[in-house]
Amino acid sequence: MGLGTVSSSSTNETASGTIIGRVTVIDGRTVWFPRSAQKVRLTGIDTCELPQWAFDPRRYGKGSILKPVPCGPLAKAWLKRTVGGSPVTCTARAVDSDGAYVGICSARGHDLAVEMLRIGWARVNFASPPGYVTWQNHAMAARYGMWTTYVLDMDEWRARAVDRTLQRQPIADFNLLAERRREISPPFSDARNRPVQSDR
Repeated sequence: MGLGTVSSSSTNETASGTIIGRVTVIDGRTVWFPRSAQKVRLTGIDTCELPQWAFDPRRYGKGSILKPVPCGPLAKAWLKRTVGGSPVTCTARAVDSDGAYVGICSARGHDLAVEMLRIGWARVNFASPPGYVTWQNHAMAARYGMWTTYVLDMDEWRARAVDRTLQRQPIADFNLLAERRREISPPFSDARNRPVQSDR
């Protein structure tokens, strides 16, 4: 139930080995194996951070406020539902900058990253395995999950979000969208044309 040979150094160095066991879901792309005290991040995908908000393009009534969607918690909830009570098998391929293993993980024969992409609560990143983009394109075309919302690119959110607590209010991400450099969602109403609000 432990991991095989793992490199001892930093990001993207080769790691090899398999971890098998019950997990705790940390967020939409990260699981924790409590028995071996090992954290594994799903390779090839990214998801909203837990404090991050997306916005439904449908507004409350006739107002100009977009409906906030807790995309981080929803991504975590879907991964948790996908895993259920089943043991998870992760094949580590690298070590992340924070010391987490990065690898392909499966439960009940299903690739967990593919399940996140299929339902629209994840996007591919630069290191995604072959076939992942197809699942993302399917979710985008069907407007599943975050693809039915207006959401800031996760890397930009991490770089610009000052408050990363779970008490973060939707208005903070609304303001980031208004000043965004890029977004990952399909083009909906342009948040850039909306006034910045400061009532956090």
